[in-house]
Amino acid sequence: MMSLENYWSCVIADDQGSLLYWAANSSLTLVQQLAFKHPLVREKLGLPDKSAPVDPRNSREMDGLEATFTVPLVKKPIQGLSVLELFNLSIKHLSKGEQDRAVRLLRLALEKDPEYARVLIVMGQLLMKDEKLAEATEYLERAISKLLLTGHPTEVEEIDHLILASLWAGVALAKQGKVAEGIVHLERIANMKEPEDTKSKTHYCDGLFMLSSALASIGRDAEAAKYLQILTTYDPAYATYLKDLESKDNNFAEDLANSKRKDY
Repeated sequence: MMSLENYWSCVIADDQGSLLYWAANSSLTLVQQLAFKHPLVREKLGLPDKSAPVDPRNSREMDGLEATFTVPLVKKPIQGLSVLELFNLSIKHLSKGEQDRAVRLLRLALEKDPEYARVLIVMGQLLMKDEKLAEATEYLERAISKLLLTGHPTEVEEIDHLILASLWAGVALAKQGKVAEGIVHLERIANMKEPEDTKSKTHYCDGLFMLSSALASIGRDAEAAKYLQILTTYDPAYATYLKDLESKDNNFAEDLANSKRKDY
């Protein structure tokens, strides 16, 4: 069983896992691109053979992935990409560790749609990674406002987006010493119905644990224990943390201070 400090660090490290979540959602586009390159697929669709000679006067090398982005049957200038295409391309750069390029693409996407929730959440996570906590909070709270604009979301993807945005907004505020404000966002997760989707449920549990830690850090131990008890119904391993909280030497409050480590 890992210590509470290590658990906190691991959950914060999950922002990278969340970025991989976006990458997984973008994989369909990549699969489509690869399929259109296959000779048999192109033949079935009546498309020209890619192996046939191409007039060099009609071809143009891509400047990395910044100049153009290839989608099925289309090659577009970077400014002509849709918000979703820009988002998918940014995730592709992130998967290669090219954060600066990814951020430029995300900012361009937000110029086209300033309230695109997925882009706002990823921007918030990247800014947290760079310790730009105030700016990260702004992006994450904008995502929350967008998702709640027409009431609580009901679609699986939007529910997960709201959980993630609330989770990281709560963490960002807590890391700035604004624990009470962070608790407001974390309590939003606790007030939501338990998700049925496996991935969303994992994020939901992370949110409850963060909430219990934040509550304990300001002396609200009874409430913190309540959420830990809920978590033990999902995973008995949380009982260890509950014992830590109930012991005289509990180190729950220390977790929030120790979370200022930079190893996301």
